[in-house]
Amino acid sequence: MIKVMIVDDQELIRDSLKIVLDQNNDIKVTALASDGQECLELLKKELPEVILMDVRMPELDGVQATRIIKELYPEVRIIILTTFDDEEYVYNALKYGASGYMLKGVSVSELSSAIRTVASGGAMINPEVVTKVVKLFSQMAQQGGTASVSVETNGGTELFSRTERNIALLVGHGLSNKEIAERLRLSEGTIRNGLSSVLAKQGLRDRTQLAIWAVQTGLANEMVDD
Repeated sequence: MIKVMIVDDQELIRDSLKIVLDQNNDIKVTALASDGQECLELLKKELPEVILMDVRMPELDGVQATRIIKELYPEVRIIILTTFDDEEYVYNALKYGASGYMLKGVSVSELSSAIRTVASGGAMINPEVVTKVVKLFSQMAQQGGTASVSVETNGGTELFSRTERNIALLVGHGLSNKEIAERLRLSEGTIRNGLSSVLAKQGLRDRTQLAIWAVQTGLANEMVDD
């Protein structure tokens, strides 16, 4: 059973999310908080596996709460769930260790799937949000700036096969596994295996780190090797 905490300053949203998520056999909402500060107090009593975190809240907003929580309880996974997709929020939430960034327009099944993915150690981010992250880092690179999200790897693309390089490049474009499979004319299973291999070779945690790395290194600006 995946224990979930919902942090949102709107009572209706908190209660509604609890009702729909509790309909899953493997997910249980164990706590509700109205802001980041109340969330921190509740965490002293019991740690959930996943926190659904709103961004704009009184007392302590979701981005700063994410920073504090990941410092105190690094094992707790956080999904930013918000109506706002501003680049600054996306950037800072990922910088502080959020494992997911979803917009509130997602379906219940998508949100439930994201919770399962994040609980198992993966990352889940709306495709349009991934695109924003990629664009943000591309702009920073073009302006001569550097991203303060530190993505340390085991080397460059010389570790990759041609297929693995193409997968990493297209992840840097924000494409999903299905889209990459269609672009490279390969099966989704091959893409999943290739992605796992790329992450292992580079010592990266998830596709979000890979996307950032692909942009930082300039790989995302290169052409797919057909």
